[in-house]
Amino acid sequence: MSAKLLALFNLKTGADKAKYLEWAKSVDLPTVNGLKSVDNFQVFSIQGLLGSDEKAPYEYYEVIDINQMDEFLGEVSTDAMQKVAAQFQTFTDDVIFMLSDEVK
Repeated sequence: MSAKLLALFNLKTGADKAKYLEWAKSVDLPTVNGLKSVDNFQVFSIQGLLGSDEKAPYEYYEVIDINQMDEFLGEVSTDAMQKVAAQFQTFTDDVIFMLSDEVK
């Protein structure tokens, strides 16, 4: 089964944005993109709400294109991926993970 995993999140109060972005580029992106079960992984910075000056409810989102869910679940359970997940949690707050399928 293939799917997309979408994560919405904010940085924790006091988290260093520059350190998060460096970690995302040097650790998170290459590690997750290196998983066999992942076709593509991207991290995005949310710029704002269209047509509004209000602050968006989230600062970032990630999209993971998963080609094989069972394999993905196994890969994210490894010690290496658990270490990356723990590092992610030191930066982030209010993470929401949503699993989706394309409507055809």
